[in-house]
Amino acid sequence: MKKIVMLVIFMGHIATYTILAQEKNSDGKSLFGDMTARHIGPALMSGRINDLEVHPTNSRIIYAGAAGGGVWKSNDAGTTFNPIFDDYCQSIGAIALDPNDPDNTLYVGTGETWTRNSVSVGDGLYKSTDGGANWTKLGFDKSERIVNIVVNPKNSNEIYVGVLGALWGDSDERGVYKSKDAGVTWEKLLYVDPKTGCADLAMDPNDPNVLYASMWEFRRTGWGFESGGENSALYKSTDGGFSWNKIHNGFPTGKLGRLGIAVAPSNPNVLYTVIEAEKDERKGLYRSDDAGNSWKQLNNDFGITVRPFYFSRIVVDPKDENVVVKGGLSGSISRDGGKTFKNLGNMHSDIHDIAFSIKDSDIMFVGTDGGVYRSWDGGTNMEIVENLPLSQFYHISVDNESPYNVYGGLQDNGSWYGPSSSPGGVEARDWNSVGFGDGFRVLKHPTKNIIYSEMQGAENVWRFDVDRSLIKTIQPLPSKGIGKLRFNWNAPMAISEHQPDRFYMGSQFLHKSEDMGDTWTIISPDLTTNDPSKQTQENSGGLSKDNSGAENHTTIFTIAESPLDENVIWVGTDDGNVQVTQDGGKTWTNTVGNISGLPKNTWTYHIEASVFDKGTAYAVFEGHTQNDMNPYTYKTTDFGKTWTSIITDDIVGFVRNIQEDHVNPDLLFLGTEFGLYITTDGGKNWKKFTNNMPSVAVHFIDLQKETNDLVMGTHGRGVIIIDDISPLREINDEVLDKNVHFFASKPTVINEKSNFSGSFGTETQFVGRNKTTDAQIKYYLKKRHTFGKMKMEIQDLEGNTIFELGPGKSKGINIVNWAGKIKQPKVAKGKTFSFGGFTSPTVPAGNYKAVMTKGKETFEHIFELVYDEKSRLTPEEREFKNQTTMKMYDMTQELAYLVYELDEMSAAAERDGNSKIVAKLQDLKKTLVITTGDNYVGSAEPQLREKMADLYSKLANSYDKPTKSEIENLEVISERFETAKSDFMKLKKRFKTKEGFAVKTFEEFLESN
Repeated sequence: MKKIVMLVIFMGHIATYTILAQEKNSDGKSLFGDMTARHIGPALMSGRINDLEVHPTNSRIIYAGAAGGGVWKSNDAGTTFNPIFDDYCQSIGAIALDPNDPDNTLYVGTGETWTRNSVSVGDGLYKSTDGGANWTKLGFDKSERIVNIVVNPKNSNEIYVGVLGALWGDSDERGVYKSKDAGVTWEKLLYVDPKTGCADLAMDPNDPNVLYASMWEFRRTGWGFESGGENSALYKSTDGGFSWNKIHNGFPTGKLGRLGIAVAPSNPNVLYTVIEAEKDERKGLYRSDDAGNSWKQLNNDFGITVRPFYFSRIVVDPKDENVVVKGGLSGSISRDGGKTFKNLGNMHSDIHDIAFSIKDSDIMFVGTDGGVYRSWDGGTNMEIVENLPLSQFYHISVDNESPYNVYGGLQDNGSWYGPSSSPGGVEARDWNSVGFGDGFRVLKHPTKNIIYSEMQGAENVWRFDVDRSLIKTIQPLPSKGIGKLRFNWNAPMAISEHQPDRFYMGSQFLHKSEDMGDTWTIISPDLTTNDPSKQTQENSGGLSKDNSGAENHTTIFTIAESPLDENVIWVGTDDGNVQVTQDGGKTWTNTVGNISGLPKNTWTYHIEASVFDKGTAYAVFEGHTQNDMNPYTYKTTDFGKTWTSIITDDIVGFVRNIQEDHVNPDLLFLGTEFGLYITTDGGKNWKKFTNNMPSVAVHFIDLQKETNDLVMGTHGRGVIIIDDISPLREINDEVLDKNVHFFASKPTVINEKSNFSGSFGTETQFVGRNKTTDAQIKYYLKKRHTFGKMKMEIQDLEGNTIFELGPGKSKGINIVNWAGKIKQPKVAKGKTFSFGGFTSPTVPAGNYKAVMTKGKETFEHIFELVYDEKSRLTPEEREFKNQTTMKMYDMTQELAYLVYELDEMSAAAERDGNSKIVAKLQDLKKTLVITTGDNYVGSAEPQLREKMADLYSKLANSYDKPTKSEIENLEVISERFETAKSDFMKLKKRFKTKEGFAVKTFEEFLESN
């Protein structure tokens, strides 16, 4: 019996320990608390749009589904947009509104459908019944790409979904599905085989039993693409999807590729399809005037037939069946039923979707690789929507400027750099172009104002001398005896931390330059598998050849020189090798065979060389191009002889990048296809970071060493920054078990900078939020504070209260900001505002205490404020500035109290009917404050209060010591104030009332509202 009791107690301890451990490690939101990501864009180059939908009855409401940036809603006809889907997969395939309840019921199908090599993946179908505020998942977890959602306009319970399915492998979750219960259950209506998915789906607007579906046979690999086959076809159903028939009368013979389908809303007998066929002359736009019974080819222009896998969308004007628009490089519009086309107006290339306004067909919305555009004149002229920060970064890096700059390359939008903070916020004009085409790696020279950038496949690698505006191409070129160089579409570049002019690039070989790219040396053999079966890109595309270079394979993809030893270099390849040299390239060892549990040839996406030990490195592998969506990340401590997985079940989505902290080796950051994960224990437990951080694909992470900012390049939401991750370095079991723990902080530089920035021209633009310049008190609470008093004061080291703050009470990390200022002075009441009195003076540099009272307990944290090292003021000048400012501060409050007393006396005299003394008091008051007009009066003569407050604000807001003129003005004001006080005291001594009256003390007055 005793044994049983002890066993029960023991098991109880285990259960308690397990629960505590789960509480510590399960919920990232409760740990990260107030740590919040901020977005800096950019939006001027925006990003790829997959789908556009217009509200069927309200022309002001428009939805945009981004390729990697989520769902955005506009309530002002496309002038501005706001995100409504941030907590879910950000790769969007289709959006649909229930035509019977368009204000509330929305559907979102995830997974981009324009199947280029860099597309993300979806995770199913979602529904909202409250206009996008909340979402419920309806299944299709492994659909990967949903192309269409159609709701029966006569029955909201009847929904059709077209599933394109997996891009990189076989999948049974493809075809056309139907629900009869608003998405609760689904029936597969049309299915061909595991390689053929639904590429387009449409419904007859007059007869919901008539459906059209295009089925497309396709497959992409890491080294090629195949579009088309025997199973591609266009189908029609007249019984709500129960049965289907091919409608190919007039179609080309042979294999077909991707087909688009559109039904003219104004005349459903008119159909348009665009066909990818075996023979070039048979490709193009076809039209049917008899609901698909027969077809006629109308147009074979290049703009119609180009890249059908990427451009197959057809949209018909809802009011005119002869106005049809086709996606393409520029977008094409026909006004004669498809016979002739002209390009749409000037905008970003690569047009994926078009939507007409419901009221006026001259108003059009166009989704491109560079965002959303609007036209007011039928597509002749286009204007970009300026507040969609959907930029798709492949790679980012940072420099050591203050504020630091972020560098990166974008999908189809070149290469750029911009500041992490900027006066007024990070605006479009803050970003600078440093490359064309698809941009990838962008690196700043460590000691010179030189930037390296590249475009696709190392077609161009630029060295840009910023100061002299000089550009030179420096990519390694084939030389005698070397032959063809194989560069990845996203060719790797790296700068040495040991020799600043040393520059690396990878083809199948590792290239090294000691003179910034002027001369190159190959320091390795072919480090790839050199598999010839994966080097046939000239045949890529299937029915439409598509050899852009994006499918280049058996190439080096990542390079990492050890920051501790220049002779240790790691190289990872897209065909799965992990190579290391310990002698600067003389000999190489392929260590991938030492990794257990990793499928063969899995893409080595990133290698991170440790800053703590030269034998330690992290390798990230990405297998989705082999239809493997599992996460893979490994760590070695012995130059690759052995590897250990650091992936746990906490992580959802395949991994693209890892960043090691520079201070705590157990603090790691993992960029996945569905967001950011963080571990504080070396990979034993991971938590997803979701505070203003969408579930977006994080392609690259960098850590700015001076600021401790985590900087992420996302493929759909631009640059996202988590400011100062240093508190996470202290997270361990000891800290997690403390009721309260204050985190250490670097001294805060007192911000004395100012500028003339404004918001002119940014009313409809995205503006990135700046990093705060406030002092931040950061602490961890083991539990949320719910009962009892809790307050926080800022005190000097003698215990004098300087400022009171509202403390955070949430479980996890709390952050309280203090601007380093005391309260605004109490200002005398007058008819108008005294705007100068709204200034709060800055405290002197030095040590201060944050004192937090939590119930009966008190906790203290000392932190430091320092002056900018670049300040030219001497300590004596600083002291004089502070003394003068506080003299004016005190004087302002003294005047406020004097006017308060005067008003109380005047009120008492009025009660007594003593008009004579009232008049004298009011005459004096008129010399102290403005007593007429309103807050916009410009003609009222400033009185003592205005002159005093204005001088005070000038002194308090200045970075410099008081000028001679200001000191002289202070003397004038002081003399006038002394006279006023004297005049008031004379009236006060003679003042008597019938009933007597009492006034607050000076201290009571200052504490009052």
